[in-house]
Amino acid sequence: MTEEEHIDAVLNEVGPRLRRLRRERGATLAELSAATGISVSTLSRLESGQRKPSLELLLPIARVHQVPLDDLVGAPPAGDPRVRTRPLVRRGRTLYPLTRQAGGLRAYKVVHEPGPETPDPRVHEGYEWLYVLSGRLRLVLGEHDVELGAGEAAEFDTRVPHWFGPVGERSVEYLSLFGPQGERMHVRARPKSPERPA
Repeated sequence: MTEEEHIDAVLNEVGPRLRRLRRERGATLAELSAATGISVSTLSRLESGQRKPSLELLLPIARVHQVPLDDLVGAPPAGDPRVRTRPLVRRGRTLYPLTRQAGGLRAYKVVHEPGPETPDPRVHEGYEWLYVLSGRLRLVLGEHDVELGAGEAAEFDTRVPHWFGPVGERSVEYLSLFGPQGERMHVRARPKSPERPA
């Protein structure tokens, strides 16, 4: 079934659902018309499927029947919004996936344990954004060698040789957003206001 066919099927069920709900409430078309301000003929055509449902018609009906709009259109339940995935362990890193989808932007919480690893910069397609939660993260990026502390972020094109890992003998926790095709993260922040001379 195509998306268009699915939408048509959902819309075709709205009229019978409205009729059932009105009858369950013991209301006539005239009573519903008086309560909603929608004409009897429009309500009748809506229930019979001769009129396509719209928000301007469904909202007053939902209000009068005291039901969520989702009940009128038969929207599926949203389901549990929590992301439950298994952590992945790779070369001293425990990655906790924060997104469910396989493609596109990916988000991870990473706990990187200290070890004998030495910087070995690599390149690959993509774009990465890092945000340090705790500990210190060393980032070797091209000619740069920097340390990031808690609350600091970095973003870079992964086609630039890069490596990152914990500083010293403590683990580091950070968030990683990665776009495999080079998608960039869009972070909105208010710019610092220029300092006024005294």
